[in-house]
Parts: sequence; structure tokens; C-alpha cells
Amino acid sequence: MIPLTQLFSLSGKVALITGASSGIGQLIAITLAEAGAAVVLVARNPDRLEAAASAIRTSGGRAQTLACDVGRRDELDRLAGRARGCFGDPDILVSAAGINPRPLVEDITPETWDGVMAVNLDAPFFLAQRLAPAMRARGWGRIINVSSQQAVRAFNNSGAYGVSKGAVSAMTRSLAEAWSRDGVTCNAIAPGYVPTGMTRLVFDGGEREREAAALTLAGRNGTLEDLRGITVFLASRASDYVTGQTIFVDGGMCAH
Repeated sequence: MIPLTQLFSLSGKVALITGASSGIGQLIAITLAEAGAAVVLVARNPDRLEAAASAIRTSGGRAQTLACDVGRRDELDRLAGRARGCFGDPDILVSAAGINPRPLVEDITPETWDGVMAVNLDAPFFLAQRLAPAMRARGWGRIINVSSQQAVRAFNNSGAYGVSKGAVSAMTRSLAEAWSRDGVTCNAIAPGYVPTGMTRLVFDGGEREREAAALTLAGRNGTLEDLRGITVFLASRASDYVTGQTIFVDGGMCAH
């Protein structure tokens, strides 16, 4: 029997995290580094990336950065090769980058639609496609996508975003079907309301924040801290027999 300290340890593993300069992506990068992984932080802004990586190094972790706009296919194509030059081939891929411009459905332009799909759906798929062969060759890998409540319920003015996140959960199942027999699992995390740049309109200390909390069974909104446990679980050997799942970390919001 594997000791629990080893079951949840990420020592010797390499993780690549998109959207890692802020919010959920940054929290995940910090968490994986604390669990022992060498982390490669990916986002568009190099200064914010370096600040996040520096904080990880100060805490004793190993971190490098790669500035990349994952919504651009040409940059995405080069990212996998650049990632190998940091700590070697990634064992863990976390796709946390996402955008939600929030126009009315009738005002969504083809450019807006394509932009949302490029970042939220295309990037996780094509990056997984490029990194999975090395994982499969080693017989072990973890792909973790960040989905959303909007994979299962509609929110105001989030038509393109909601569609993209529903597709992320479907894609997660498809990748799990394709690669789990080779030891590469694929799962998604669907957070409830947690304070990030994308949810700043909710966390106003007023009625919106109280209404969001009332949608949960726990009676409160989430914190980034609430995502740490599920992150380590899905990235480690502890989740060897869990694949194809979208796990809602939402205080029971989706069950309300």
C-alpha cells in the first residue's frame, strides 16, 4: 500500500499551468509547487508571471515562466516545445486560462465568439494534444481543465462563455476516453463563486454577493483556498482511478 505522503506527493513531477498570473490559475500553480512539482507558469503578461513565479521560489518552490497568448494558434503551437526546455516534458497540464467578455447574446459577433472559443476551448484541447504523447509514453499523466457552473446552468450575458465551458466538460470526457488506458487521466474542476478578476462584480460586499451565497447549500461563497485540496488530488496518484469527471467545488450550488 502506498503511504499517504507519497500518494498525494508531486515530488519529481512537472506541471504546466495556463492562466497562471492571477486568480485560479495562480492558486493552482502555487498549490502544485507546494506539493512538490516544478511548475511552468503560462500567461500573456510577463511581469505578472514573474511576480507569481518569484513568490513560489521565495517559498522554496521551483518555477519558470513562459509568456504566451494561448488564444493565438501560432503561439500555442510553439508553447509545448518551449515548455520542455524548462524542466522537461510536463507530467501535469492545467488549463485555467479563460475569458468572458459578457455581451448580450444578440450582440455576440463572430470575432467575439471565435476569441472566447480560442482561449477557453481550443487552447486546452490543442495543448493537451501536444503534451499527451510524452505522458502516454511514460504511462502516467494528468490533464486538468477548469470548467464552470455554466457548463450546467445559464448565467446572464455569458452565452459564448457558457457554451465554451459546456464544451470543456465534454472535451474532458473525450480526452479521458482516448488516453486513460495509457495512464493519462483527464478531469475538470468547476468552481463556485470565488473572488477573481472575472467575478469582481459579484464580490461587491453587497446584495449580489449575498444572493450568490444563497444559491449554495453551504450558505457561503467560495474562496481560492477551497480549490487547493481538489487540485492536489486530481494531480497526484491519489486520483489514479478518477477520470472523465467534472468535479463541482461549489458549496452545493449545482445541487441547489
